[in-house]
Amino acid sequence: MSTSAEVRPQVGAPPPEPIKAIPVRHPGRWVAMGVIAVLVAMLVNSVVTNPNWAWDFQLENAFAPPVVRGVLTTLWLTVASMLIGVTLGVILAIMRLSPNPVLSGSAWCYVWVFRGTPVLVQLVIWGNLNSLYREISLGVPFGTALTTFQTRDLIPPIAAALLGLGLNEAAYMSEIIRAGILSVDEGQSEAASALGMSRMQTLRRIVLPQAMRVVVPPTGNETISMLKTTSLVAYVPYVELFFQTSAIGSRTFRPFPMLVTASLWYLAMTSVLMVGQYYIERYYARGSVRELPATPLQKVRMRLSRRGI
Repeated sequence: MSTSAEVRPQVGAPPPEPIKAIPVRHPGRWVAMGVIAVLVAMLVNSVVTNPNWAWDFQLENAFAPPVVRGVLTTLWLTVASMLIGVTLGVILAIMRLSPNPVLSGSAWCYVWVFRGTPVLVQLVIWGNLNSLYREISLGVPFGTALTTFQTRDLIPPIAAALLGLGLNEAAYMSEIIRAGILSVDEGQSEAASALGMSRMQTLRRIVLPQAMRVVVPPTGNETISMLKTTSLVAYVPYVELFFQTSAIGSRTFRPFPMLVTASLWYLAMTSVLMVGQYYIERYYARGSVRELPATPLQKVRMRLSRRGI
């Protein structure tokens, strides 16, 4: 016998009325959209009508030979500094994870010093190292010098820029790589050790490839940050994009338009790097998700196909 009452429809009863779904109102969204639209319209109007932007002057100098050389120098500095930072960062990360207290302590001190001082200060120190050491000698420690170099000749501005950027970046990359290595399950290393693989073989073939999923996103952010940080080497001094645009602005007494030109160049280059970072992250995300999300181009194609275009 059923203990619950059964509801049976009455014979000849009219069908129930359809449910009228009332959408939830979001007046705050419309207010926010209106405010943003007004602000964007005001900004566009200012950019178009204010003659102090000097768009003709910017267009005339944006692709001038000195500016183009500055762009190429900025890209070269970014690539070279990141190579130094990543290579030294891997070494420092391995040292931090070493059971040897001397190695781990030395790596910790390096990270402590270079992360704890501003990169601008480090660049200025490298650029003016000759005021502290006039000469750099190689020979027997605490003994006779076999050969001596002038510091100014040994560390020109380009070397000072690379040392300041690369050594500082290595401190940050070491922490990123160390976090990636620690994210890999210890069972992977134990299984590789059981198969007879050495510690370096395990690190190179098992741990680092799996750690890339964790390492790549912050490394991409560090690369974009490095591209913008290269503007600080103007204090070394070394000629790059910011130096060139500032020189043109000072010479023509129109510094603000050239600052905007430099900003647009940096924005264009970082946009390209962001696209590259997106596809690199997709590549290393394989295996961590069942199905990769659609790319922006694939999303556009899907929307166009739905509309029959």
